[in-house]
Amino acid sequence: MICGNCQREIAEYSNFCYFCGARQHAAPAGPPRASRRLMRSVVDCKIAGVCGGIAEYLEIDSTLVRLIWVLLILMPVPLVPAFVGYFVAWLVMPQAPYPVQQVAPPTAAPHSTPVA
Repeated sequence: MICGNCQREIAEYSNFCYFCGARQHAAPAGPPRASRRLMRSVVDCKIAGVCGGIAEYLEIDSTLVRLIWVLLILMPVPLVPAFVGYFVAWLVMPQAPYPVQQVAPPTAAPHSTPVA
């Protein structure tokens, strides 16, 4: 990699130039990441998809999110806030679009020749 300030060769992983100390602005490696949005899940839903959507957003197992939500409901103090929070999340969170299934083109079956 070439330093943009002093035009000297430095290592590819460097954040700063060894010679002049200028900060290096390297292009991110790989394709750009898609931005994540908090949305109700359509594939992992039991009631409204709220817990499944939170689990997809946090990239954790949805069973863990459901277990935490049940524990919050079972505690004596947050009983009403847990129900109200779920209901508000149900109303506020948009529903995720259905996943697109790609259909593979039909493959031609091999022709069999009759044996005489």
